[in-house]
Amino acid sequence: MSSELTDLYQELLLDHARHPHNFRAMDTASRIVEGYNPLCGDDLKLYLRLEGERIADISFQGRGCAISTASASMLTDRIKGRTVAEAEQLFDAVHDLLIGARPFADPGDLGELAALEGVSKYPMRVKCATLSWHALKAALRDQGPENVTTE
Repeated sequence: MSSELTDLYQELLLDHARHPHNFRAMDTASRIVEGYNPLCGDDLKLYLRLEGERIADISFQGRGCAISTASASMLTDRIKGRTVAEAEQLFDAVHDLLIGARPFADPGDLGELAALEGVSKYPMRVKCATLSWHALKAALRDQGPENVTTE
């Protein structure tokens, strides 16, 4: 990855961390999942409202490091309006990207989420980035627990 692209991705992550999108409680949520990363102290509550098989709305609240907050912000932007099946496919692609598994989706197909690719170089930070994604997976499957952890 070029240094210019790396700088652009870092700036994108910092912008999402400073000004997270969809950062709010949701009174009309169909599902709520709480997530905790004991390694870093990140915690979040993910709100999901389904209409049939479509994700009508998604939001989050919580506190965490810049990577955790940015990842949750980008997740909510990308998932809103998608079907459950599309969200599950995106979970797999982003999870593979974050853990450095091969083959993963072409980062170009992931849009802004490709900015998370650099996190795979820092194994201690992968759990920060995946927390919101694991909460999403639990919410989509709606099979307890209502709490997820990165441990």
